[in-house]
Amino acid sequence: MTTRTLETAQDTRTIQLADGDGWFTVCDRSLLTPGRGVAALLPDGRQVAVFTDRAGRVYAIDNRDPFTGAYVLSRGLIGSAGGRPFVASPLLKQRFDLETGACLDDDDVSVAVHPVRAD
Repeated sequence: MTTRTLETAQDTRTIQLADGDGWFTVCDRSLLTPGRGVAALLPDGRQVAVFTDRAGRVYAIDNRDPFTGAYVLSRGLIGSAGGRPFVASPLLKQRFDLETGACLDDDDVSVAVHPVRAD
């Protein structure tokens, strides 16, 4: 898995995710609540969890919890550990780094990170 640095979506209006060679519009930034996530369905059927933190940074990771197979990460709780933002799965509470997708509780597990931007 490759790690990507995400563009921040501060001071912008539309949240977009990379989709093949283009960008897929998810929603208007005003619809995101800091500290909460939303699920977005990409045109190819994949589900992505999109989060905004209280500082206004936006992150996107796969919505599928690799431990249970359930599409629930968008309903997880956002926090930070050692200055790294994470989401804790609402089911078994494993934490996933929002910038890298790495599981903070199991080095062998990760979720995909999706490039996000805003226009």
